[in-house]
Amino acid sequence: MISRIGALLLRYLYLYRRSTARLMGVLFWPVMDLLVWGFLTSYLERIAAPPGVTFLLGAVIFWDIFYSAQQAITLSITEDIWARNILNVFVAPVRTWELLVATSLIGVLRATVSAGVLAILARLFYGFPLFAIGLPLLPFYFSLLLFGWAMGMFTMALVLRFGQAAEALIWGIPFLIQPLSAVFYPVAVLPPWLRTLALLLPSTHVFEGMRAALATGSVSGTTLAAAVGLNAVYLAAGTAFFGWMLGRVREKGYLARLGME
Repeated sequence: MISRIGALLLRYLYLYRRSTARLMGVLFWPVMDLLVWGFLTSYLERIAAPPGVTFLLGAVIFWDIFYSAQQAITLSITEDIWARNILNVFVAPVRTWELLVATSLIGVLRATVSAGVLAILARLFYGFPLFAIGLPLLPFYFSLLLFGWAMGMFTMALVLRFGQAAEALIWGIPFLIQPLSAVFYPVAVLPPWLRTLALLLPSTHVFEGMRAALATGSVSGTTLAAAVGLNAVYLAAGTAFFGWMLGRVREKGYLARLGME
């Protein structure tokens, strides 16, 4: 079991080692986002905007954790489709959960490297002390990883079922979730009916908790409990949906079609 997961992990890591474009995908776009939002934050501070604008930098860094975790699962498996290697992956003596664990670990590595680099740059360029908060932010880091894995499994299940027609969902679903997650603003600014939907997402509680932690240095137990509970639901649902959809894909012979696309 461990050897199979390790082999899959190395297989996906080798793709990054041999491809500059993939490495740029891990750092280039997140750094560009940080620079844009960082300079905007600096400008707002100069015109005497409220002190809360500094939370924008924390939001950019934390959003990339979710995005990296989701992308790690979807892109790792989608690249096998693009390379017409997907049949080899599922013919190999590898269990589905082992594949998911390996791609999830890729997400941990991507999110950790990206968030670490962004936090360092935010400190150097804008004096934003994310590391100074310390341990109180770790629960929210893991919560975003879990939610990213859940969304990654859900997205990948749709890609396996509908093929290239559904590949736009890989990038579309995160940005569909972003406005509801109150990433850059408090959830209180949303209309009441939309606020109800937003509170059903664990990411909303994470970003609300992140802003409170940056302001007070402590984590709200209620906010964290809501994020953990919702993550348990989403992760279980995402895993079940992926397993069910994969069974349907195998039953209908869609894997062979994906291998030929």
